[in-house]
Amino acid sequence: MNLFDITGKKAIVTGAAQGLAYGMAEGLMESGAEVAIIDISPKTPEVAQEFAARGFRCHGIIANLGDRQALEEAFAESVRLMGGLDILVNAAGVQKRHKSEEFPMEDWDFVLNINLTSVFRLCQLAARHYLAHGGGKIINIASMLSYFGGYTVPAYAASKGGVAQITKAFANEWAGKNININALAPGYMATVMNTAIMNDENRNDEILKRIPAGRWGTPDDMKGPVVFLSSAASDYLNGAIITVDGGYLGR
Repeated sequence: MNLFDITGKKAIVTGAAQGLAYGMAEGLMESGAEVAIIDISPKTPEVAQEFAARGFRCHGIIANLGDRQALEEAFAESVRLMGGLDILVNAAGVQKRHKSEEFPMEDWDFVLNINLTSVFRLCQLAARHYLAHGGGKIINIASMLSYFGGYTVPAYAASKGGVAQITKAFANEWAGKNININALAPGYMATVMNTAIMNDENRNDEILKRIPAGRWGTPDDMKGPVVFLSSAASDYLNGAIITVDGGYLGR
């Protein structure tokens, strides 16, 4: 038996119209899974069509995960289109940057709602489905800021600390019910969210000096870890936060 085989599995990946989530969705499809992409981007159907043109089974659903009703409808539509669900990857995320003493409450609410509250709700919906259908996998996306406080991003840090903690909390209740819930914590990744840092020569140099691998990560670096957590190879792994950071945290 190939422990890493996910052929025929059905997965939801949020935020997958671009960035790390795109790479993870692509990795799941390359490994044989059918994927429903949920994203607020108007390009979402086009992204799904591009994947389908490559021979993958992919569905694109536009939804604002900050809207509770829209989130629940998108989840239900994804399950309907695929005829089931085996894997949920909560990868959608946003960031706002301000000095902490000036951080607007509306930005706090926006970040916490997308990065934490929507993750909590999607985990609930997936778990209810899994409990009725024999089990499944949930992969949340944490961050280096699940460990560190960051700078001028208090809402993002709070939300990613929360993602790590609800992952552990859910695992305590669901591990004995054939539900695996774990999180990946990406390090410094070459994505749109980090463009400002990458363009800051001094900051970029500081970061690279601390990464033993000597480079920023890419969406492709997330493929192997997400397939592992989606497969039978991780059946005894629960409540874990796995760093994908080129060795940054250990430095």
